[in-house]
Amino acid sequence: MLVTKSETQGDTGAQAGSLARVAALRTIQLEIAALHTLADVIVGDLGRSFDEAVELMHRTKGRVIVSGVGKSGHIGRKIAATLASTGTPAYFVHATEASHGDLGMITSDDAILALSWSGETVELGNLTDFSRRFSVPLIAITSTPGSTLAIAADVVLMMPKVKEACPHDLAPTSSSILQLAIGDALAMALLEIRGFTASDFKVFHPGGQLAARLKSVEQLMHAGEEVPLVGHGAAMSEVLLEIAGKRFGCVGVLDVDGQLTGIVTDGDLRRHMSDVLLGKSVEAVMTPDPITVGPKFLASSAIEMMNRMRITTLFVVEDRRPVGILHLHDLLRAGVA
Repeated sequence: MLVTKSETQGDTGAQAGSLARVAALRTIQLEIAALHTLADVIVGDLGRSFDEAVELMHRTKGRVIVSGVGKSGHIGRKIAATLASTGTPAYFVHATEASHGDLGMITSDDAILALSWSGETVELGNLTDFSRRFSVPLIAITSTPGSTLAIAADVVLMMPKVKEACPHDLAPTSSSILQLAIGDALAMALLEIRGFTASDFKVFHPGGQLAARLKSVEQLMHAGEEVPLVGHGAAMSEVLLEIAGKRFGCVGVLDVDGQLTGIVTDGDLRRHMSDVLLGKSVEAVMTPDPITVGPKFLASSAIEMMNRMRITTLFVVEDRRPVGILHLHDLLRAGVA
Protein backbone atom coordinates (compact mmCIF):
# COMPACT_ATOMS: atom_id res chain seq x y z
CA MET A 1 0.00 0.00 0.00
CA LEU A 2 1.37 3.39 -1.01
CA VAL A 3 1.45 6.21 1.52
CA THR A 4 1.08 9.65 -0.01
CA LYS A 5 3.12 12.67 1.01
CA SER A 6 -0.01 14.47 2.28
CA GLU A 7 -0.92 11.50 4.48
CA THR A 8 2.59 11.47 5.97
CA GLN A 9 2.44 15.20 6.65
CA GLY A 10 -0.97 14.73 8.24
CA ASP A 11 0.34 12.06 10.61
CA THR A 12 3.33 14.24 11.51
CA GLY A 13 1.08 17.24 12.14
CA ALA A 14 -1.24 15.23 14.38
CA GLN A 15 1.72 13.88 16.37
CA ALA A 16 3.18 17.37 16.78
CA GLY A 17 -0.20 18.66 17.91
CA SER A 18 -0.51 15.90 20.46
CA LEU A 19 3.00 16.61 21.81
CA ALA A 20 2.20 20.32 21.98
CA ARG A 21 -0.90 19.68 24.07
CA VAL A 22 1.01 17.39 26.40
CA ALA A 23 3.64 20.10 26.88
CA ALA A 24 0.95 22.73 27.46
CA LEU A 25 -0.81 20.59 30.07
CA ARG A 26 2.46 19.80 31.85
CA THR A 27 3.38 23.48 31.94
CA ILE A 28 0.04 24.54 33.36
CA GLN A 29 -0.01 21.75 35.95
CA LEU A 30 3.52 22.57 37.16
CA GLU A 31 2.68 26.24 37.47
CA ILE A 32 -0.53 25.44 39.34
CA ALA A 33 1.50 23.25 41.70
CA ALA A 34 3.91 26.14 42.25
CA LEU A 35 1.04 28.44 43.17
CA HIS A 36 -0.29 25.86 45.63
CA THR A 37 3.16 25.79 47.23
CA LEU A 38 3.13 29.58 47.52
CA ALA A 39 -0.32 29.49 49.09
CA ASP A 40 0.91 26.97 51.64
CA VAL A 41 3.89 29.08 52.78
CA ILE A 42 2.00 32.38 52.90
CA VAL A 43 0.38 31.18 56.14
CA GLY A 44 3.83 30.72 57.74
CA ASP A 45 7.04 32.76 57.74
CA LEU A 46 6.28 34.26 54.32
CA GLY A 47 2.97 35.54 55.67
CA ARG A 48 4.70 37.49 58.43
CA SER A 49 7.14 38.99 55.96
CA PHE A 50 4.26 39.78 53.63
CA ASP A 51 2.52 41.74 56.38
CA GLU A 52 5.72 43.69 57.00
CA ALA A 53 6.13 44.45 53.30
CA VAL A 54 2.56 45.69 52.96
CA GLU A 55 2.92 47.90 56.05
CA LEU A 56 6.21 49.33 54.76
CA MET A 57 4.71 50.09 51.34
CA HIS A 58 1.57 51.55 52.89
CA ARG A 59 3.45 54.05 55.00
CA THR A 60 5.80 55.04 52.16
CA LYS A 61 5.34 58.75 51.46
CA GLY A 62 6.82 58.58 47.97
CA ARG A 63 6.64 55.82 45.38
CA VAL A 64 7.41 52.14 45.32
CA ILE A 65 10.40 51.73 43.00
CA VAL A 66 10.28 48.27 41.41
CA SER A 67 13.42 46.85 39.83
CA GLY A 68 14.74 43.65 38.32
CA VAL A 69 16.64 42.23 35.34
CA GLY A 70 15.61 39.74 32.67
CA LYS A 71 12.37 37.86 33.32
CA SER A 72 12.27 39.34 36.83
CA GLY A 73 12.42 42.75 35.19
CA HIS A 74 9.46 41.97 32.95
CA ILE A 75 7.46 40.78 35.95
CA GLY A 76 8.59 43.86 37.87
CA ARG A 77 7.20 46.16 35.19
CA LYS A 78 3.82 44.47 35.49
CA ILE A 79 3.88 44.70 39.30
CA ALA A 80 4.70 48.41 39.13
CA ALA A 81 1.85 48.96 36.66
CA THR A 82 -0.62 47.07 38.86
CA LEU A 83 0.43 48.97 41.97
CA ALA A 84 0.15 52.32 40.20
CA SER A 85 -3.31 51.55 38.80
CA THR A 86 -4.70 50.46 42.17
CA GLY A 87 -3.74 53.39 44.36
CA THR A 88 -0.08 52.76 45.25
CA PRO A 89 2.23 55.17 43.37
CA ALA A 90 4.90 53.02 41.73
CA TYR A 91 7.52 53.21 39.02
CA PHE A 92 9.79 50.64 37.35
CA VAL A 93 13.51 51.42 37.21
CA HIS A 94 15.68 49.01 35.25
CA ALA A 95 18.62 47.93 37.38
CA THR A 96 21.17 48.54 34.60
CA GLU A 97 19.83 52.01 33.82
CA ALA A 98 19.87 52.78 37.55
CA SER A 99 23.66 52.44 37.44
CA HIS A 100 23.80 55.01 34.64
CA GLY A 101 21.88 57.87 36.18
CA ASP A 102 18.40 56.55 36.97
CA LEU A 103 19.30 56.27 40.65
CA GLY A 104 18.49 59.98 40.61
CA MET A 105 14.82 59.03 40.26
CA ILE A 106 14.82 57.53 43.74
CA THR A 107 14.31 59.67 46.84
CA SER A 108 14.50 59.00 50.56
CA ASP A 109 10.68 59.05 50.67
CA ASP A 110 10.49 56.04 48.34
CA ALA A 111 10.73 52.30 48.96
CA ILE A 112 12.42 49.78 46.66
CA LEU A 113 10.93 46.44 45.67
CA ALA A 114 13.72 44.38 44.06
CA LEU A 115 13.15 41.07 42.25
CA SER A 116 15.88 38.45 41.81
CA TRP A 117 15.15 34.74 41.98
CA SER A 118 18.79 33.93 42.81
CA GLY A 119 19.33 37.02 44.92
CA GLU A 120 22.72 37.44 43.26
CA THR A 121 21.81 39.55 40.23
CA VAL A 122 24.95 41.63 39.68
CA GLU A 123 23.07 44.54 38.09
CA LEU A 124 21.12 45.08 41.30
CA GLY A 125 24.30 45.75 43.27
CA ASN A 126 24.44 49.51 42.78
CA LEU A 127 20.72 49.84 43.49
CA THR A 128 21.13 47.86 46.71
CA ASP A 129 24.15 49.92 47.77
CA PHE A 130 22.22 53.11 47.06
CA SER A 131 19.31 51.99 49.22
CA ARG A 132 21.65 51.26 52.13
CA ARG A 133 23.63 54.46 51.74
CA PHE A 134 20.57 56.73 51.73
CA SER A 135 18.34 54.63 54.04
CA VAL A 136 15.76 53.86 51.36
CA PRO A 137 13.68 50.88 52.58
CA LEU A 138 14.35 47.74 50.54
CA ILE A 139 11.97 44.82 50.03
CA ALA A 140 13.37 41.75 48.28
CA ILE A 141 11.52 39.06 46.34
CA THR A 142 13.94 36.15 46.08
CA SER A 143 14.19 32.41 46.66
CA THR A 144 17.69 32.18 48.16
CA PRO A 145 18.24 32.67 51.89
CA GLY A 146 21.65 34.16 52.63
CA SER A 147 21.92 35.72 49.17
CA THR A 148 23.37 39.21 48.74
CA LEU A 149 19.93 40.69 48.12
CA ALA A 150 18.30 38.87 51.03
CA ILE A 151 21.00 39.98 53.47
CA ALA A 152 20.74 43.62 52.35
CA ALA A 153 16.93 43.85 52.42
CA ASP A 154 14.82 45.22 55.25
CA VAL A 155 12.05 42.76 54.39
CA VAL A 156 12.51 39.53 52.46
CA LEU A 157 9.65 37.81 50.66
CA MET A 158 11.26 34.38 50.42
CA MET A 159 9.76 32.43 47.54
CA PRO A 160 9.56 28.64 47.84
CA LYS A 161 11.78 26.55 45.59
CA VAL A 162 9.64 25.14 42.79
CA LYS A 163 10.21 23.11 39.64
CA GLU A 164 10.27 25.20 36.51
CA ALA A 165 7.86 24.18 33.76
CA CYS A 166 10.85 24.12 31.42
CA PRO A 167 11.78 20.40 30.91
CA HIS A 168 15.40 21.36 31.61
CA ASP A 169 14.34 23.20 34.80
CA LEU A 170 16.11 26.28 33.48
CA ALA A 171 13.83 28.80 31.76
CA PRO A 172 12.01 31.00 34.34
CA THR A 173 8.40 29.84 34.16
CA SER A 174 7.00 28.61 37.47
CA SER A 175 9.28 31.03 39.29
CA SER A 176 7.99 33.94 37.19
CA ILE A 177 4.42 32.94 38.01
CA LEU A 178 5.24 33.10 41.73
CA GLN A 179 6.82 36.55 41.41
CA LEU A 180 3.78 37.76 39.53
CA ALA A 181 1.40 36.24 42.08
CA ILE A 182 3.14 37.75 45.11
CA GLY A 183 3.21 41.12 43.31
CA ASP A 184 -0.52 40.93 42.64
CA ALA A 185 -1.07 39.91 46.27
CA LEU A 186 0.83 42.97 47.49
CA ALA A 187 -1.17 45.26 45.21
CA MET A 188 -4.52 43.81 46.23
CA ALA A 189 -3.67 43.93 49.94
CA LEU A 190 -2.71 47.59 49.61
CA LEU A 191 -5.86 48.29 47.58
CA GLU A 192 -8.04 46.94 50.38
CA ILE A 193 -6.11 48.72 53.13
CA ARG A 194 -6.42 52.04 51.29
CA GLY A 195 -10.13 51.50 50.69
CA PHE A 196 -9.53 51.95 46.97
CA THR A 197 -12.95 51.93 45.26
CA ALA A 198 -14.25 51.33 41.76
CA SER A 199 -14.66 55.10 41.41
CA ASP A 200 -10.99 55.57 42.32
CA PHE A 201 -10.10 52.88 39.79
CA LYS A 202 -11.94 54.82 37.10
CA VAL A 203 -9.67 57.85 37.61
CA PHE A 204 -6.66 55.80 36.45
CA HIS A 205 -8.53 53.99 33.63
CA PRO A 206 -10.26 56.67 31.54
CA GLY A 207 -10.09 54.74 28.24
CA GLY A 208 -11.37 51.55 26.66
CA GLN A 209 -14.03 49.05 27.67
CA LEU A 210 -12.92 49.13 31.29
CA ALA A 211 -13.72 52.84 31.42
CA ALA A 212 -17.16 52.13 29.98
CA ARG A 213 -17.85 49.48 32.62
CA LEU A 214 -16.87 51.95 35.32
CA LYS A 215 -19.30 54.61 34.15
CA SER A 216 -22.28 55.26 36.37
CA VAL A 217 -25.88 54.74 35.28
CA GLU A 218 -26.30 58.52 35.61
CA GLN A 219 -23.83 59.05 32.76
CA LEU A 220 -25.74 56.81 30.33
CA MET A 221 -29.41 57.17 31.28
CA HIS A 222 -32.14 59.17 29.51
CA ALA A 223 -33.68 61.89 31.66
CA GLY A 224 -36.32 64.63 31.66
CA GLU A 225 -39.02 64.45 29.01
CA GLU A 226 -37.51 61.27 27.55
CA VAL A 227 -38.64 59.19 30.55
CA PRO A 228 -41.97 57.40 29.85
CA LEU A 229 -44.31 58.02 32.77
CA VAL A 230 -48.04 58.07 33.56
CA GLY A 231 -49.96 58.68 36.77
CA HIS A 232 -52.20 56.38 38.76
CA GLY A 233 -55.65 56.09 37.23
CA ALA A 234 -54.38 56.61 33.68
CA ALA A 235 -56.38 54.87 30.97
CA MET A 236 -54.61 52.19 28.95
CA SER A 237 -55.11 54.27 25.81
CA GLU A 238 -52.86 56.92 27.40
CA VAL A 239 -50.38 54.22 28.45
CA LEU A 240 -50.11 52.87 24.89
CA LEU A 241 -49.50 56.35 23.49
CA GLU A 242 -46.74 56.97 26.04
CA ILE A 243 -45.06 53.65 25.26
CA ALA A 244 -45.25 54.27 21.51
CA GLY A 245 -44.03 57.86 21.82
CA LYS A 246 -41.01 57.25 24.08
CA ARG A 247 -39.93 53.99 22.37
CA PHE A 248 -38.55 52.18 25.43
CA GLY A 249 -41.16 49.41 25.35
CA CYS A 250 -42.40 50.30 28.82
CA VAL A 251 -43.86 53.05 30.98
CA GLY A 252 -43.49 53.86 34.66
CA VAL A 253 -46.50 54.45 36.87
CA LEU A 254 -46.41 57.23 39.50
CA ASP A 255 -48.53 57.68 42.61
CA VAL A 256 -49.84 61.07 43.77
CA ASP A 257 -46.48 61.79 45.46
CA GLY A 258 -44.53 61.19 42.26
CA GLN A 259 -43.05 57.91 43.47
CA LEU A 260 -42.62 54.99 41.10
CA THR A 261 -45.00 52.21 42.12
CA GLY A 262 -45.35 50.16 38.96
CA ILE A 263 -44.30 49.48 35.39
CA VAL A 264 -46.15 48.42 32.25
CA THR A 265 -44.05 46.51 29.75
CA ASP A 266 -44.66 44.86 26.40
CA GLY A 267 -44.98 41.61 28.33
CA ASP A 268 -47.73 43.05 30.51
CA LEU A 269 -49.62 44.16 27.40
CA ARG A 270 -49.39 40.71 25.85
CA ARG A 271 -50.64 39.05 29.03
CA HIS A 272 -53.68 41.36 29.24
CA MET A 273 -54.43 41.56 25.53
CA SER A 274 -58.19 41.45 24.97
CA ASP A 275 -61.04 43.47 23.52
CA VAL A 276 -61.45 45.31 26.81
CA LEU A 277 -57.77 46.25 27.30
CA LEU A 278 -58.26 49.90 26.41
CA GLY A 279 -61.04 50.21 28.95
CA LYS A 280 -58.85 49.10 31.85
CA SER A 281 -56.94 51.40 34.19
CA VAL A 282 -53.18 51.19 34.38
CA GLU A 283 -53.33 49.65 37.89
CA ALA A 284 -55.07 46.56 36.47
CA VAL A 285 -52.24 45.89 34.01
CA MET A 286 -49.04 47.15 35.63
CA THR A 287 -46.43 45.09 37.46
CA PRO A 288 -45.98 46.64 40.93
CA ASP A 289 -42.62 47.41 42.58
CA PRO A 290 -40.42 47.39 39.46
CA ILE A 291 -36.68 46.72 39.63
CA THR A 292 -34.81 50.02 39.92
CA VAL A 293 -31.29 51.33 40.46
CA GLY A 294 -29.78 54.54 41.78
CA PRO A 295 -27.96 57.05 39.55
CA LYS A 296 -24.53 56.12 41.00
CA PHE A 297 -25.00 52.42 40.19
CA LEU A 298 -22.16 51.11 38.00
CA ALA A 299 -22.94 50.41 34.35
CA SER A 300 -21.20 47.02 34.63
CA SER A 301 -23.48 46.07 37.51
CA ALA A 302 -26.52 47.31 35.60
CA ILE A 303 -25.87 45.09 32.59
CA GLU A 304 -25.23 42.13 34.89
CA MET A 305 -28.58 42.78 36.59
CA MET A 306 -30.40 43.07 33.26
CA ASN A 307 -28.95 39.78 32.04
CA ARG A 308 -29.75 38.01 35.30
CA MET A 309 -33.32 39.35 35.53
CA ARG A 310 -33.90 39.04 31.77
CA ILE A 311 -35.05 42.62 31.36
CA THR A 312 -34.02 45.32 28.90
CA THR A 313 -34.81 48.53 30.81
CA LEU A 314 -34.22 49.92 34.28
CA PHE A 315 -35.80 52.96 35.87
CA VAL A 316 -33.29 55.11 37.74
CA VAL A 317 -34.71 56.51 40.98
CA GLU A 318 -33.81 58.76 43.89
CA ASP A 319 -36.05 58.54 46.96
CA ARG A 320 -38.31 56.30 44.84
CA ARG A 321 -38.85 59.14 42.35
CA PRO A 322 -37.72 58.40 38.77
CA VAL A 323 -34.89 60.57 37.48
CA GLY A 324 -34.08 58.57 34.37
CA ILE A 325 -34.39 55.35 32.39
CA LEU A 326 -31.65 53.08 31.08
CA HIS A 327 -32.01 50.67 28.16
CA LEU A 328 -29.78 47.71 27.40
CA HIS A 329 -28.91 49.32 24.06
CA ASP A 330 -27.46 52.34 25.91
CA LEU A 331 -25.02 50.02 27.67
CA LEU A 332 -24.10 48.21 24.48
CA ARG A 333 -23.51 51.47 22.60
CA ALA A 334 -21.22 52.66 25.41
CA GLY A 335 -19.15 49.48 25.11
CA VAL A 336 -20.02 48.15 28.55
CA ALA A 337 -20.55 44.56 27.34
